[in-house]
Amino acid sequence: MPVKVSLLVTCLGDALFPDVGLATVRLLRRLGVEVDFPAAQTCCGQPHFNSGYHGDARDLAKHTIRAFANGHPVVAPSGSCATMVKVEYPELLKEDNHWHRKAEDLARRTHELSDFLVNVLQVEDVDARFDGKVTYHMACHLRGLGVKDEPERLLRAVKGLELVPLERFDECCGFGGSFSVRYPGISGAMVGDKSELIEKSGADVVTATDAGCLMNIAGCLRRRGSRVRAMHLAEVLEKT
Repeated sequence: MPVKVSLLVTCLGDALFPDVGLATVRLLRRLGVEVDFPAAQTCCGQPHFNSGYHGDARDLAKHTIRAFANGHPVVAPSGSCATMVKVEYPELLKEDNHWHRKAEDLARRTHELSDFLVNVLQVEDVDARFDGKVTYHMACHLRGLGVKDEPERLLRAVKGLELVPLERFDECCGFGGSFSVRYPGISGAMVGDKSELIEKSGADVVTATDAGCLMNIAGCLRRRGSRVRAMHLAEVLEKT
């Protein structure tokens, strides 16, 4: 029986990285997964939550729950948005039994992309080909999801790809959503350190699971005049 999923494309995917959403859909369809796109989806509420506007975050959580009420598994090419849904929604709505149950249901059905591929579909070789040296930055929010080496396992199975180690690969890049706006000096220093280590790795491409990390890292690499490209994991895995 075909697997059906709903795509949670995320705000950054919608506004700035539409190719990531398209790559995710093409990859899933190549693996025999049917993908739908609930048109009513909006921001998951993470920026509001992180900035202390919990009332607005609850409203957006309820809206997202309604938008994804079809019962399908939900796949997000973003660990941070998946963490918001899986970890924060049930906590935000715990005082309302009706919405808490719905939040728990959506949390159970929601998966970050690499988690879905490896742990749900139980696929590591997605029949991808990518010629070049690639290094991997671990996005912070993957920890909250219990995702460990799934992205690396997927990358190692890509034909032609040489996965090169990144020193302090699991260290924050400094983006942190609104953190980078509130503390630009600290954020800039962190992404500068990260970019220096990426260049030191000798990679042609740096990949990660979150568009926010990649936006931050790519901007710093451009300012440094670096030749290293930033690509989302979905964009690497979608190549054949």
